Amino acid sequence: MKLKLVLFDCDGVLVDSEHVAGQIASAALTELGWPLSPQECVDRFTGMSLADILPLVRARVPDVPDDWLGTLAARLQAALRANLAPVDGAIEMLHATNALGIPWRVASNSSRRELGVKFAAAGLASLVEDRYHSANDVPRPKPFPDLFLAAAAAADIAPEHCIVVEDSLPGVRAARAANMTCIGFAPHNGARLMAAGAHHVVTHLSALPPLFRTYFG
Repeated sequence: MKLKLVLFDCDGVLVDSEHVAGQIASAALTELGWPLSPQECVDRFTGMSLADILPLVRARVPDVPDDWLGTLAARLQAALRANLAPVDGAIEMLHATNALGIPWRVASNSSRRELGVKFAAAGLASLVEDRYHSANDVPRPKPFPDLFLAAAAAADIAPEHCIVVEDSLPGVRAARAANMTCIGFAPHNGARLMAAGAHHVVTHLSALPPLFRTYFG
């Protein structure tokens, strides 16, 4: 079936934010009484919205301040403004996708405010423009299909004509639940994404435009 729309995840696919988020989350959780390393935070929380992380924190820490989540979000946004870069090859890949005439949008579990910060800091704002959707826009974030379905509806494209590019298990599961083809992005080990239902896995973003041609040709 010919595909008509690409939906990109943001964190870990377009912007190299996960290591920054891991460092901030590690510091914040250690201060709170749940010591986790930055890598442990990445492993546990990649693909989750901040709101979905809060119940996990409350299950481990008896007294979480009411403003803790807002404070964490502010610390994260400040760190992203100072340290964020695009994933290697992301800008070139988006230009190549545009050159192929393939429409695309971004669908992320980040908040709209966070996405604005990330696109600006990584030099993607002029490329993405207003083609993005966040966890703020739907009742349920990934791994539920709502976010991808909303992005497809905004482009007036049926879900079965969409392809998703994801680097996280919640994202792959959301794509599958939305009845969309999923390409996993995993620079190191994509076996877990394939096991979750990704149809292909690429290790560098430069592999995507040729793969898109096989779906959209």
